[in-house]
Amino acid sequence: MRTLIDRTTWRTLLGYAEPQRRTILCGGFLVLLSGLAAAALPLAAKALVDRLGSGEGVAGLLALLVGIALAGAVIAMAGGYLLERAAESVVLGARKRLAARLLSLRVPAVQRAEPGDLLSRFTGDTTLLREVCTHALVGLVTGSATTVVMVVMMGVMDLVLLGITLAVLAVVGLLALAGMPMIEKASHAAQSAVGETGARLERVLGAFRTVKAAGTEAVELAAIERGAQDAWRAGVRSARWEALVHGFNGLAVQASFLAVLGVGGARVATGAIPLSTLVAFLLFLFFLEEPIGQLLHAGSKLQIGLAAVRRLGEVEQLQTEPVGTGTTAAAPGAARVSFSGVRFRYGPDLPEVLRGVDVEVPPVGLTAFVGPSGAGKSTLFALIERFYEPDSGRIRLDGRDLVDWDLAELRAGIGYVEQDAPLLSGSLRENIVYGRQDATEQEIRDVVAHTRLDALVERLPDGLDTPVGHRGTFLSGGERQRVALARALITRPRLLLLDEITSQLDAANEMAIRDVVTAVAKTTTVLVVAHRLSTVTQADRIVVLDGGTVRATGTHDELVGQDPLYAEFATTQLLSG
Repeated sequence: MRTLIDRTTWRTLLGYAEPQRRTILCGGFLVLLSGLAAAALPLAAKALVDRLGSGEGVAGLLALLVGIALAGAVIAMAGGYLLERAAESVVLGARKRLAARLLSLRVPAVQRAEPGDLLSRFTGDTTLLREVCTHALVGLVTGSATTVVMVVMMGVMDLVLLGITLAVLAVVGLLALAGMPMIEKASHAAQSAVGETGARLERVLGAFRTVKAAGTEAVELAAIERGAQDAWRAGVRSARWEALVHGFNGLAVQASFLAVLGVGGARVATGAIPLSTLVAFLLFLFFLEEPIGQLLHAGSKLQIGLAAVRRLGEVEQLQTEPVGTGTTAAAPGAARVSFSGVRFRYGPDLPEVLRGVDVEVPPVGLTAFVGPSGAGKSTLFALIERFYEPDSGRIRLDGRDLVDWDLAELRAGIGYVEQDAPLLSGSLRENIVYGRQDATEQEIRDVVAHTRLDALVERLPDGLDTPVGHRGTFLSGGERQRVALARALITRPRLLLLDEITSQLDAANEMAIRDVVTAVAKTTTVLVVAHRLSTVTQADRIVVLDGGTVRATGTHDELVGQDPLYAEFATTQLLSG
């Protein structure tokens, strides 16, 4: 069999099977017993033929034969059930493990991956573990043990016939084994193609309106069909090699049967062996087809499953967030934030986004970050949340480096409203309390009123329990922004990060939300990325970013006279207003 089954893959495979070790061993033992029961039947048949030849009674032997057959069937059913149960449990454990791994990944790792491909690994590749972690592994052991037992018994009966049998089986078996690597290769290609097709489809569904508006349905459909066609071709290659492998199994047994029948008949005619030995030997050959089939089936399924294990192992290699790196307790009241010489780039081959940023944000108050697109404003927020780590420099919260904070504790004190204000599929209520499931009904009503969502709630057919659709598609852009703000405010954060939250609001709602933010800033540290002058003028302090560096700080009145870039920004906003 292919030597690509490296130690890492074996460890990963056995790691998935380990929690079900006892059930798998018990089921495998029962399957082995049923195989040994089948191996006893030819011996009973030999005794039956001998008694018939000598005229003795055979009623007892017939009853024994029936008993062995029934016992073997019952034991096989029990073993099969245990293995099927263990297989489902392996899939369950793998999905739990993979889900936990996916949710602990670093943001860059997820952004570099395709969501559709990750979803394919969670749904498809874990399912393939059913066969490999139970039937394949057990089949290798039980099939080998049963085959060895039968071969020994056949050798005891007649070494000549055994030699002929083994010679035929060896020739055909080598041909079958040669196809195993091709099954693994084709299976890996098929699973990869399915993942790529899923990623393509996820991309289309994620930008469905854009696809419709651009009229590119035919282009996207052609790409998806090409991926599906690639998966089909690889699947057919795998099926072809599997069919050849299993076909060789039948061919080996039939060729052995014919060779033994010819040579054995001649040996019976010469008196070298009795007829009962030939009958028993032929029965052994007949029963030998099942354990050999088990071995070949296990080998082919092992190759398919190992391709899935490797794809799951690739997820295991993705970088995860640190867990429990500190024990700092959150201080009461508003947070204090500082950046000291912070430099950052999104990739080794990409330009620097931040080039030595130094900013001090005191507790309480509204601090606005302004500057041209690409200046690094949103990146600062991502670094505070530790979605990314700075290449150099330090970011401190309450005087302590962010790396000394436990991630869960850090983020529990931060409210973050992203620029595109994403919502999750579910009800309006579920989205508002997403970060605080124990919020009371009164707290929900209060935050709904503060964010001017009460009119929306009254208009919806089921109020707060109305579904918002996939990614909030049933709501307008402004409504999604207000829901995202309500979701952040209900957690009562010490630090509130607002990334362009008024960009999709009309004038009346913008003014109302601005008043809410101003009120929150009296007791909380609020950082806002803004491109609207109306938001900036309310800030207690303004930080002007340009080219990844801080070029000026101050109030609106100070910066209008001191910084040409800010003065141009203010003039442009006034003119557009």
